[in-house]
Amino acid sequence: MANQLLEVKGLSVSVEDKEILHGVSLEIKKGETHVLMGPNGAGKSTLGYALMGNPRYEVTSGEVWFQGKMMNGETADKRAKDGMFLSFQNPLEVPGLLLSSYIRSAMEQRRRARVRLWEFRKELEKAMELLQMDRSYGDRDLNVGFSGGEKKKSEILQMLLLKPSLAILDETDSGLDVDAVRTVSKGVEEYQKDRKGGLLIITHSTRILESLEVDKTHIMVDGRIVKTGDASLVEQVNRSGFEQFLDQADKQSAYGEGMEHRDGKNICR
Repeated sequence: MANQLLEVKGLSVSVEDKEILHGVSLEIKKGETHVLMGPNGAGKSTLGYALMGNPRYEVTSGEVWFQGKMMNGETADKRAKDGMFLSFQNPLEVPGLLLSSYIRSAMEQRRRARVRLWEFRKELEKAMELLQMDRSYGDRDLNVGFSGGEKKKSEILQMLLLKPSLAILDETDSGLDVDAVRTVSKGVEEYQKDRKGGLLIITHSTRILESLEVDKTHIMVDGRIVKTGDASLVEQVNRSGFEQFLDQADKQSAYGEGMEHRDGKNICR
């Protein structure tokens, strides 16, 4: 389908010979916002890293299709050039590389063309104003000395300027105060306005979702998606937590869908 952006088919992923994801499937269409929720250790971040092609995460079975192309075996930088973007829970500090230089270089790689300095500065300042970031951060080393909130803003700043076809936001709201969450949410809302790209928001909280339009919600437990629904599923989690979904994960495991289940213990990391 022309509108299909991402299709994950029966994806199983191992880290250091331990299977973390077990037959995960999901589809994201252009313009859609999907939320992946679940308790700590459910395997949510593993899915994000696997989709981005992190070599530490070994795909043992299943397929990842992005914009009609099979991505299995593609490197992370190739996926980024093709339009995938992953924000990190704990963004790295890179001494000696200016934030502005990094973003401009990434934009040129993404567009496969030179980006004029004056055009870049205009786009950068507009995005920084939206995120309430001081312009001086553009001339500082990437994330060096940034607070936790500023690091997360830096990730959203990159997303706004790169305009990826698919943005995967991994626990973007973790460790942020209320005001910082609102500011980051504004950046995500701005990305949503275009309705051309897709969003996969990975979280175990719901604060960042309060002002966002959500199309589908997926609940992951023990490396499996055990429930998929609309935005109302977020409210269900708010009311009753994740406990209600644990039995579903146990049933899937008991019926032999590939998960090693040891005395009822969660072996996902």
